Amino acid sequence: MTVPIRIALQKSGRLSEDSYQLFKACGIRFDYGTGKLKSVSSNFPAEFLFLRDDDIPGYVEDGVADLGIVGENVAVETGRQVTTVHKLGFSKCRLSIAIPRGTVYNGIADLQGKSIATSYPRLLGTYLSGHGIVADIHEISGSVEIAPSIGLAEAICDIVSSGSTLLSNGLKEVETIFRSEAVMIAHANLPAEKQTLLDQLLFRINAVQAAKNNKYIVLNAPNNAIPGISKLLPGMKAPTVTPLATEGWSSVHSVINENDFWENIEAIRAAGAEGILVMQIEKMIN
Repeated sequence: MTVPIRIALQKSGRLSEDSYQLFKACGIRFDYGTGKLKSVSSNFPAEFLFLRDDDIPGYVEDGVADLGIVGENVAVETGRQVTTVHKLGFSKCRLSIAIPRGTVYNGIADLQGKSIATSYPRLLGTYLSGHGIVADIHEISGSVEIAPSIGLAEAICDIVSSGSTLLSNGLKEVETIFRSEAVMIAHANLPAEKQTLLDQLLFRINAVQAAKNNKYIVLNAPNNAIPGISKLLPGMKAPTVTPLATEGWSSVHSVINENDFWENIEAIRAAGAEGILVMQIEKMIN
């Protein structure tokens, strides 16, 4: 009997929902909802623990959980001895220093000797010391953005997504010190059986991510235009070309990266493509 791999997930919040959707896209089913502490997959040898995000690296380091999904900022800030095995591409944000909007800022040297409130003293301290800056770091948890207005600190260092929270608290972003996204972390010494399960899981995740970043494209073109179009649509190896009922025409099927689509579509049309269809890909396995 296969021993299930134990995976720690954030119990609530955006990262929690995105993690659940990732496993769902990978075809792994388990009960998920507010108040649950543990769940077992019905179709993959995995057990899920629902924890506070700050606790996940510690559980993975101690071997209570084999894997965990956390923000990269949390994984680095906690300093736990875990291995980052995969970047997941969602829950992207940045850790930034912000100051009151009316304060003049000429550069990082302006932070010398200042008091800065943050929930990320390790990341902030590393960044400041790397620039030769000595500051008074106040470690607080929660409501960091109000620190300047209540006189606790002259600046803050906090997670920023849209910047609206800073704006509503009269702050402006002046330094980005760390860019983060969701990552999968693993215990440093996984047994061989669980490493095999991790490899299977990463295979599925890679297929889902590849599909998300690519589109399936179908078009019609005169046969003499196909060589030029094929250079714009390399696909996974080469486009699939199928003759149409109309003499001298063919249907071209390929895959195009999302980032390249709008840049190439006019060139594809100019090369002679007509009737272009673009479709989502559910899974993509190289």
